[in-house]
Amino acid sequence: MIPQEKKRSWAEPYKMKMVELLKTTNRAQRLKAIREAGYNTFLLKSADVYIDLLTDSGTNAMSDRQWSAFMLGDEAYAGSESYFKLEAAIHKYYGYKYVIPTHQGRGAENILSQIMIKKGQYVPGNMYFTTTRVHQELAGGIFADIIIDEAHDPNNLHPFKGNVDLQKLDELVKKHGASKIAYVTLASNVNMAGGQPFSMQNLKELHTYTRVHGISIIHDMTRVAENAYFIQQREPGYLKKTIQEIVREICNLTDGATMSAKKDALVNIGGFMATNDPTVFEEARNLVVVYEGLHTYGGLAGRDMEAMAVGIKESVDDNHQRARIGQVIYLGEKMSQYGIPIVRPIGGHGIFVDAMAFLPHLSQDQFPAQALAAEIYLDSGVRTMERGIVSAGRNAQGQNYYPKLELVRFTIPRRVYTQAHMDVVAESAALVFQRRKRINGLKMTYEPKYLRFFQARFEKL
Repeated sequence: MIPQEKKRSWAEPYKMKMVELLKTTNRAQRLKAIREAGYNTFLLKSADVYIDLLTDSGTNAMSDRQWSAFMLGDEAYAGSESYFKLEAAIHKYYGYKYVIPTHQGRGAENILSQIMIKKGQYVPGNMYFTTTRVHQELAGGIFADIIIDEAHDPNNLHPFKGNVDLQKLDELVKKHGASKIAYVTLASNVNMAGGQPFSMQNLKELHTYTRVHGISIIHDMTRVAENAYFIQQREPGYLKKTIQEIVREICNLTDGATMSAKKDALVNIGGFMATNDPTVFEEARNLVVVYEGLHTYGGLAGRDMEAMAVGIKESVDDNHQRARIGQVIYLGEKMSQYGIPIVRPIGGHGIFVDAMAFLPHLSQDQFPAQALAAEIYLDSGVRTMERGIVSAGRNAQGQNYYPKLELVRFTIPRRVYTQAHMDVVAESAALVFQRRKRINGLKMTYEPKYLRFFQARFEKL
């Protein structure tokens, strides 16, 4: 049967020039490895991992043009030519006036939080992110979740679950006053909600509201091009606009940004802080010298900035985003065919399995997402990660946060794996799902002070 025009298969818009050989292990080897790692997939050695879906941060495959740009890196300590190329790319594709490079996104979060947050101020945002909230709290801020309620329901099919609930924001402003709001943080493709986008309409309404009240919007733009793809595909009036045009429109409606370039911008290290406020820029230029490096390199080598400038350009290519998110959708649909409960609609950078629906016999205090991530690794050598109570951490009183979403994140690096790898991943999850009733929970045996999901250790109950 001849395929219909709209149903034709697509292929990745690249071909491979180099491959990295993977190590396969048996179950006994994996059991030894996961026990030594304290059932924390972050503590596994990468040599013991077959398919690594821990994160899409810094794990992308760079293009031949990015590797070529490496050779052009200007490693001058001050006034590097590579910095000015990066600055020009940010001006062209994102539009922010002032740029401070940092070693990665959390370096930008640290500097921004110290400048813009006064002790006791609230920082409303469309769901928390781990490092972002920690920097806000260390600066004396109080995070307030103002994402729409649909974002906390993994089965809700709202197309823009990353939207800000303007009523929640207005209630916060009326209760505490606009002066007690440091800024609104707006994440593109909300990670902790399952890679869910916000709509352009919602951003426009947020922009109008914040102009009235004199509040800034700070854009966590780590996955802005992926968010733009969903706007293009789902929001009326945007189908004929390019990803590049939509990205620029998003940035034009915000006042500043933090960026982990290790995601969208396709590099292995790097990030930046951007702002349109010359006063904020001046203070950031002073602080970056203390924490990162001179304002024209910010903890990065010249070659890193060269690769980032090229990666920014490649990230807004329509064909790239179609293939990138298409692979995520492929994995999600395979899992759904096996009956595995996932966050819907399928998000941008990975598949998020609903661990509480997968393991309903485990309470949240038994760390079901952490236990499931360990079981997936044990079955196949596929490394995923927990996004639930462990990642949520504790409040100032030392009590656990209990997020409504208890998820295992299957994060897909860009331009790294094939669809055959995705088949292996889906089949592994399906086999674990078949024996889900025999999976036990965990107890935490070691807990670090900050960001415990990185280094915590567990034992089987």
